[in-house]
Amino acid sequence: MRIATDAAGVALWSWNVDTDEIVLDERAHGLWGVDVEAVTFEDLSARIHPEDMDRVRAAFAATREVLGAYEIDFRIMHGAEVRWVSARGRGDDQGIVDRMMFGVFLDVTERKMAEEAREMIANEMAHRVKNLFAIASALTGISARSTATTAEMRRDLTQRLAALSRAHDLVRPILSQPKEAAVLGDLLAVLLGAYDEEGAIGARIRIRVPELLVGEASATTLALVVHELATNSIKYGSLSKESGRVEVTCDTRDNEVVVTWIETGGPPIAASNKPSGFGSQLVTRSVSSQLGGTITFDWPAEGVVVTLRVGKARLGA
Repeated sequence: MRIATDAAGVALWSWNVDTDEIVLDERAHGLWGVDVEAVTFEDLSARIHPEDMDRVRAAFAATREVLGAYEIDFRIMHGAEVRWVSARGRGDDQGIVDRMMFGVFLDVTERKMAEEAREMIANEMAHRVKNLFAIASALTGISARSTATTAEMRRDLTQRLAALSRAHDLVRPILSQPKEAAVLGDLLAVLLGAYDEEGAIGARIRIRVPELLVGEASATTLALVVHELATNSIKYGSLSKESGRVEVTCDTRDNEVVVTWIETGGPPIAASNKPSGFGSQLVTRSVSSQLGGTITFDWPAEGVVVTLRVGKARLGA
C-alpha cells in the first residue's frame, strides 16, 4: 500500500473527531511543511491561505454531515510558495474506526495552474473580441470625420483596419515566422497608426522616443501593452473625442527605460469609470512577469498618464 500511495502521490491523514488531533504520514508532512508527528486543525490552519481560511473551516466542520465522498480544494502557504491541496474523504462518519476518520491529501498545484492558464486565455479572448467591436466602431467614426465621400471613407477605413491587423500581428506573432529586434519608434508607429486622424502618426498622436532597439522577446509584450492603452483611449479616453491627443515619450536613465503615455483633451473620467477590468490586469501582469518592470496609472484632470519602467537590458532582450 505504501508503494501504491507513493506512486500515486497520495498523502494520508487520520483525524480524531474528539480530540481534533490529526496524524499525517511522511508525504503529508512534506506537503504541509510541518515536522511534528501529530497536529490539530488549528496548527494546519496557520498554513492555509488567508483568502481560503473561512471556506475551509466551514467545509471541514460540515464533513461529518456530508453523505458519501467529499472533496475540498484550497491553497496553503509553504514558505513563500503557494500550493493547491485537495483534501478527500468520506462524510457521515463512514469508515470511522475508534473515533478516527481517514482521508487523503493530493497536491493539485499543477492542475490548478493549468486551469488558471486556460481561464486566463478564455478571458483574454473574450476581452479582445469585445475590444474589436469597440475599435471598429471608433475607427468608423474617425474615418467619417476625416473623409468627404463614401469612396474615401471606404479606402480610409480599409487602410486603418489593415494597420490594425499589422498591429495585431505584433501582439500575437506567428510562431513560424522569424523575429528580429525592432526600433522603438517604428514599433509604436505601426501600433498606433490606425488610431490617428489621418491614418498615420502625426495629427493626434505624437511619438518622441530615442533610437532604441526592442528585442524580439520584449516586442510582443510591449505591443500588447500599447495596444491595450490605445484601445482604452479610443473607448474612454482622449482618442474618443475629436479634440483629444496622445503623446508617447521615452527617456533612458542609467540602466532603466521609462516610457510615458500622456493623454490630453479627452472626456473627464470619474473615479468609478477608470478602466480597471481584465485588460488592466493583463497589462500589469504582462509587464511584471514578462518584462520584469512596473507600470503605473495616474489620473490628473488633463487625462491619464501611464508610466512604464523596464530595465534597458531586459527591453533589448
